[in-house]
Amino acid sequence: MAQKDRAQVRRAVHKRIRRKVSGSAERPRLTIYRSLNHIYAQIIDDERGRTIAAASTTEKDLRGATGGNIDAAARVGRAIAERALSNGIESVVFDRGGYRYHGRVKALADAAREAGLNKSEAAAQQPEQSAEAAAGQEQ
Repeated sequence: MAQKDRAQVRRAVHKRIRRKVSGSAERPRLTIYRSLNHIYAQIIDDERGRTIAAASTTEKDLRGATGGNIDAAARVGRAIAERALSNGIESVVFDRGGYRYHGRVKALADAAREAGLNKSEAAAQQPEQSAEAAAGQEQ
């Protein structure tokens, strides 16, 4: 069997994810693309095939010293959440794009939640984190 490069593996994983995850008008899909130097996020209504909001580190106001770090991903997450809320979208389905939910991808998703997207998930995550902190203090 021929060797697959990392990009081919990511595309295959993303294909499997997309079989299960799709966006609707009520709950569109927040998708991420990550390159070495930048990170991109889009909110897509798959029923209509339209992009509702987009943000990336290539934009002048979101550009920093570098676009390929956790701080830049958090800036993009906050920006995409603000743009979604201004378009009347409060809840999204998260599509990690075949990437592991770790590092920049996690930072973008967490920043979007903190900025107001998926308030129910953010509220559910808070008690979980406080329970972990309490368990860590007891030891």
